[in-house]
Amino acid sequence: MPAYICVVCGLMKHWGKLWPDRILRGPNGFYLCRLTVAALVLGSFSSAYAVADGESPVKPESPKAEVGRSPNRLALEKSPYLLQHADNPVDWYPWGEEAFEKARSEDKLIFLSVGYSTCHWCHVMERESFENPEIGALMNRYYVSIKVDREERPDVDKAYMIFVQASTGSGGWPMNVWLTPDLTPIVGGTYFPPKDQYGRPGFPRMLERVAGAWEENREEILAQGKLIVEELKKMGPTSGEDGAALGSELMEASFKQLSERFDETEGGFGQPPKFPRPATLNYLFRYQAGQGFSDQSRKKAREMALATLDAIAAGGIRDHLAGGFHRYSVDRFWHVPHFEKMLYDQAQLANIYLDAFQLTGDPQYTEVAESIFSYVGERLSAEGGGFFSAEDADSLITGESSEKKEGAFYVWSKEEILKILGSERGPVFNYYFGVQEEGNAPPGSDPQGEFKNKNILIWRHSGKETAKKLDLPPVVVAKMMEESRALLLKARGKRPRPHLDDKIITSWNGLMISAYARGGRILENADYLERATRAAEFIRKHLYNEEKRALLRLYRNGPGATAAFGDDYAFLIQGLLDLYQASFEIKWVQWAERLQRTQNSLFYDEENGGYYNVTDGDSSILLRMKEQFDGAEPSTNSITAMNLLRLGQITGRSEYHQLAEKTLHAFVLTLRESPTAMPLMLAAYDFYRAKPKQIILAGKPEAKHTRAMLREVFRR
Repeated sequence: MPAYICVVCGLMKHWGKLWPDRILRGPNGFYLCRLTVAALVLGSFSSAYAVADGESPVKPESPKAEVGRSPNRLALEKSPYLLQHADNPVDWYPWGEEAFEKARSEDKLIFLSVGYSTCHWCHVMERESFENPEIGALMNRYYVSIKVDREERPDVDKAYMIFVQASTGSGGWPMNVWLTPDLTPIVGGTYFPPKDQYGRPGFPRMLERVAGAWEENREEILAQGKLIVEELKKMGPTSGEDGAALGSELMEASFKQLSERFDETEGGFGQPPKFPRPATLNYLFRYQAGQGFSDQSRKKAREMALATLDAIAAGGIRDHLAGGFHRYSVDRFWHVPHFEKMLYDQAQLANIYLDAFQLTGDPQYTEVAESIFSYVGERLSAEGGGFFSAEDADSLITGESSEKKEGAFYVWSKEEILKILGSERGPVFNYYFGVQEEGNAPPGSDPQGEFKNKNILIWRHSGKETAKKLDLPPVVVAKMMEESRALLLKARGKRPRPHLDDKIITSWNGLMISAYARGGRILENADYLERATRAAEFIRKHLYNEEKRALLRLYRNGPGATAAFGDDYAFLIQGLLDLYQASFEIKWVQWAERLQRTQNSLFYDEENGGYYNVTDGDSSILLRMKEQFDGAEPSTNSITAMNLLRLGQITGRSEYHQLAEKTLHAFVLTLRESPTAMPLMLAAYDFYRAKPKQIILAGKPEAKHTRAMLREVFRR
């Protein structure tokens, strides 16, 4: 057995804790061991990653970046993330042949750094390392350095993230990978500090060691790197199974695993950091409504989903003033968030709260959904109709400050709140939201002391509890809370806002079109439906080639050059189907069919079923993978399986059903080995095995009785 592969051992346990739904398996049951090329590059893995705090190995005599240096090549790019690095003293290249050719001709390694414009630790590494002239000089001396926006090029990001996860046991952004001139990865990681600390080697030390190893152990590194890439290419589903393999035990196994991981006290699943993961909640709602499961388990599924939605709606992960949700919670209480706001989170959460309303009839869930729509309409909506990507976690501390801090825009001191709200409203608001003099971050969730004397708004007491505690009529408390929110929102509006990433990404817009379309129909809000329609028309006008019937990935100051990926097609098709079912305009399902045919021709695996996320024509992409995980964004395959089933029902065309069936079969092994990896694929499977219901209404679309019947249909 090659030295770079190990059988299931302690590493398996390590991966099970870090990525319980996403253990990477080789074709023979082997798991990539962390003692791979890193051992050759760094001498030994443990010594490199357990160094004591020390001084940076950057020497005083290191060459300085030239004074008054012009912006690097990234200044010509559209991506906000790449533009953020245009003034670095690093000679950055965008991903492309110019950089590859330079590496080949100069026989240099490539340093690849991947991130996105609203990423907190990406900003930290830029400030500490990429803006440092001495570190920039080291990079320019030894490497051809490439910057990639993961949201612009998810194909590059995902290919090398698989390598980083397999070789280090974890992943994240910024992702930094050293590549040979032929783009083979040799060692990688995430954030590297500017000096040896946190049990990590300092970035300058890494730069020098990797460069030295390239000179001294080149043949071994090349050989091992190629072996690893070959092993990575074999990962994932390679063949489907027949229909007999699809049974209800898959649904039951996933439910059992989620039940074991459910936090009975705080909601959510697993250990911190805790992500909302709407895909899981969607599956639980389908399970509770499914056939063939016990009443007890169906009730439990409903309770787990609703308890999680209640917890995150009350938590600090929600913006209680302007609406919308932050990325995730660093603690189990949903209290201290990572403060960035992503469009794909808003879309998926709006949809799941709409589902909760349909299930329960409880208006508290429509209130949450409407607050999301309000936020997206206010901050993430382009004039032309599309939706922007994200708002940053970091912002300037004050208008006069040059320092940015995570969450600065959102946190409050008790004194500040009392000053703005006054002696009557202030105590009511502070009791309701758990505001404290010393700050309200729970113990252990603020290791850097960033939130000392600061409060993250979290719903601690209900209006009834607040009224009882302060001996006030509930109606008075409700009025005071409404006034207080308006006053604090106005005061917050005077603070420096976080950076807005104004890219319009096709896939994320598809998710938001879906949410607005469903919101328009379920909540009977014509404005929501109009917003969904305008966004779809924007994409059709600016990001769709009618002649080629092909999409582009993104728009910013004009269409970008990058062709769309599998998720762009899948998520947009889903949005169009929801828009059709909300508006009954046949043009949307007709466009969805055309896009589905294009997705089939570009991404479908004819031999084994399922869909790749990239086409087969780009030799610079290390791995052509089929996504098998519903994470922060759903898997292309999960969404596509459901799209095909819906298209089959809407059009009556059997070929869609056959493609869906083969796609479901392709992921049976994944679902058996890791039942909670693809909850939306299980939801599609539940739809596949259920007898479909069709409701036919005869009447004029705008007639009173027709609208009443439609209202009743969509209320459920």
